[in-house]
Amino acid sequence: MQIVNVVAMIETKSDMRDEVLSMFKANVPAVLAEQGCIEYGAVVDAEGVGSFQAKIGENSFAVIEKWESMEALMAHAVSDHMKAYGAKTKDMLANRTIHILTEA
Repeated sequence: MQIVNVVAMIETKSDMRDEVLSMFKANVPAVLAEQGCIEYGAVVDAEGVGSFQAKIGENSFAVIEKWESMEALMAHAVSDHMKAYGAKTKDMLANRTIHILTEA
């Protein structure tokens, strides 16, 4: 079994990050209950790191995911709760980039 790693970069429209994050967090329990989900959570810039860090910005967050298989990830992508979350947030997003990664 090869773990599938996902890093999704989400940029919201100005001052909408907290609202989108609230909707994201409400959806997390449904995602964690999905078959094959190992990890799923949002992260934002750490404070106090200094110039060492390349910030993603105040209107952005990343989603870190791990899935048991590509099949589990693809089922997640078309799940009813993800379709509903996408519909609720689509007009609040400026950009979304999804990186699907495997071990090097």
